[in-house]
Amino acid sequence: MIVKYKGVILAAGKGTRLRPLTEVTNKILLPVFDQPMIVGPINTLKALGVEDICIVTSKEHLSSFMKFLGDGSTFNVKFTYIVQDKPLGIAHALLQAEDFFKGSKVVATLGDNIYEKVKVDRSALEDEFAYIFLKDVAHPQRFGVAELDNSGHVTRIEEKPKRPKTAHAVTGLYIYPDDVFEFIKSMKPSERGEFEITDVNNHYINTGKLRATKVDGYWLDTGTFESLLKASIIKALESDPDMFEGIDKNAMIAALSRV
Repeated sequence: MIVKYKGVILAAGKGTRLRPLTEVTNKILLPVFDQPMIVGPINTLKALGVEDICIVTSKEHLSSFMKFLGDGSTFNVKFTYIVQDKPLGIAHALLQAEDFFKGSKVVATLGDNIYEKVKVDRSALEDEFAYIFLKDVAHPQRFGVAELDNSGHVTRIEEKPKRPKTAHAVTGLYIYPDDVFEFIKSMKPSERGEFEITDVNNHYINTGKLRATKVDGYWLDTGTFESLLKASIIKALESDPDMFEGIDKNAMIAALSRV
């Protein structure tokens, strides 16, 4: 049984939907209200008990992350930095961290995903199953979409379907056993030339080792200008409810976080 676990924040994407801002910095370092975006994923991992974290990013942005994050002591964690030479997809970025994990269970999060709260049984960090986190959204065609049977088990995940069969979006948080790296090595790139994380998740479905849990509270994918603005407003409301005096805070957060 795997008893160790570490975390990884995947932050090597091009951020094309946030240009021209991402022409000068990595999107994960863009501000969400009063903090760089990456603080959200750090807090998510810490909430799950992860204290040993690696950051996978591009060579051109490595120094910026190191300047802000340092060794992790400011955040009460330990950071390791890993470079992804080419942006070949989420699964490929994860593969770059293989040596960092060395038999540990993998807790991976996308750098542009922010959660209000994430809960998972302790066993998820110690067993040999993979876990995904689902959130019902208004526009599931933007994401990987999970189909569930009557028992709540995931039977299939379809990447960005034109006609989604459910509203269950697969969010950017994953827990994998350490054999995930061997599977990624056997993968072939998709039609768009990337190694897709959906293929990884479908592999664990096919082997009967994937479990899913629903996300409570809001989930924000801050990869667009609209979602980045929403996230900043929500964080501002959480910081100072009087900032938008006369507006129902809970109602506003609910409306803004509705994807």
